[in-house]
Amino acid sequence: MEKILIIDFGSQYTQLIARRLRELKVFTKIVDPHHPYPIDPTIKGIILSGGPGSTEETLHPLDPNVLNGKTPVLGICYGMQLINVLNKGRVESSPLKEYGKQRISIEKSNPIFKGLNEEEVVWMSHGDSISDLAPNYRVTARSHDGVVAAIQHQQFPHFGVQFHPEVTHTPNGHQILDNFLSLCCCSRDWTPHQVLENIKKEIRDKVQNGRVISLVSGGVDSTVATFLCYEALGPEKVIPIHVDSGLMRHNESKQVVELLRSHGMKNLDFIDASEEFLNSLTGISEPEKKRQIIGDLFIQILDREMAKLKVQDEKTYLCQGTLYTDLIESGKGCGKKAAVIKSHHNVNSPFVDEKRQKGLIIEPNAQIFKDEVRSVGEAMGIPHHLVWRHPFPGPGLAIRIMGEVTKDRLETLRAADEIYIDEIRKAGLYDHIWQAFAVLLPISTVGVMGDQRTEGHVIALRAVSSADGMTADFSNLPHEILGRVSTRIINEVPRINRVVLDVTSKPPGTIEWE
Repeated sequence: MEKILIIDFGSQYTQLIARRLRELKVFTKIVDPHHPYPIDPTIKGIILSGGPGSTEETLHPLDPNVLNGKTPVLGICYGMQLINVLNKGRVESSPLKEYGKQRISIEKSNPIFKGLNEEEVVWMSHGDSISDLAPNYRVTARSHDGVVAAIQHQQFPHFGVQFHPEVTHTPNGHQILDNFLSLCCCSRDWTPHQVLENIKKEIRDKVQNGRVISLVSGGVDSTVATFLCYEALGPEKVIPIHVDSGLMRHNESKQVVELLRSHGMKNLDFIDASEEFLNSLTGISEPEKKRQIIGDLFIQILDREMAKLKVQDEKTYLCQGTLYTDLIESGKGCGKKAAVIKSHHNVNSPFVDEKRQKGLIIEPNAQIFKDEVRSVGEAMGIPHHLVWRHPFPGPGLAIRIMGEVTKDRLETLRAADEIYIDEIRKAGLYDHIWQAFAVLLPISTVGVMGDQRTEGHVIALRAVSSADGMTADFSNLPHEILGRVSTRIINEVPRINRVVLDVTSKPPGTIEWE
């Protein structure tokens, strides 16, 4: 499949570049700067991302073949500065630092600016600027302060922009990226249907006559990964495993099991471990300790079940719902950033470790983003309410209960959360919110009910809007909805006499409380 290669220099926006190009129906691949540039006819263009570094201090290595050929190249922010320096130009720290929205004057005849106005609003974020332009390059845009905002090679289709066309704060950035893709002559065939068929073929080619064990948590990632294996291989070769930890949302395990069985997954292995998890959490209040206990117990249950199913052979693969973002953040050959993959994607189990060492791990979602996973899920006919379910942490409700987790406290939180989500759905707001949930606080407050003094627990309501969960703003829910939620929780959920609202953004707060 034809693609655009994105060389990642550590920008916070690199994933956003990839997503914007995929919205334009072009496949993208993110690689590290040390990645050798392959002689690959399917690479139709290259983008050099921005980055936190300065070319005065950190001059990243770049395969010379990137700028020596006729393949179109677009450098963004640091990427433009790098193009200039590598071609014997100069970049220096400038007294005219530009951050936020800026107006630039552009050369309308430049193909990268086709369809734009002579003046455009763009999003800048730089302290360094081009002081001496590299030979054979010319300036095609400047800011109102005279700072170089865009450059172009006089012979080759090599371009640079000092601003960020990938962010929504650059209103016509989408058009600039579209123009670049047109110059690349890249096929626009990255559609949910094509993605679906490509992934199924990859699964069939890898598994062949083997079979797949698939861990289904109930979240969209693992559910879509399981369905992909099922459609690619058929029901006899896929064994879905769902563990009910007792820490799930209202009716969640039941819905997962019903969904899988209704689609013919006869081999479903359902494990009710709710009592086991609850007993292991007795007396535990510290958040990280709760996470550790839940993770360790899940591993024990998984290893126990694998031995029971007798799947320790060379033809049994383990399916996980790992996303492209997980691989990027882990630094597994997919960009510059490096961090630990989320725990539910990287289970530290002897069984999992052995499978990974033998190449028996299969990750159907590993080349797609969250929004693409949802599109693929809908293309396979997975119900909308499951595909668009809000994110849910691996430890479940255990980290939405501040303090010790008990059966009574789980029932209280589950009931309050169900009311909250029910009212949001009734108002038609659920699909417009990234995440909404209730939190049970470890305090009691005084109230008045029926002319009597009461003491009850406190529920906090949280709702955030976000594109990817990396940053988030609190959702401004209508007061009448919040009023209904509060009234219902206090009237319908025993032992609750106060409801409060969390209006913290991320940063400084995190989305989850623990």
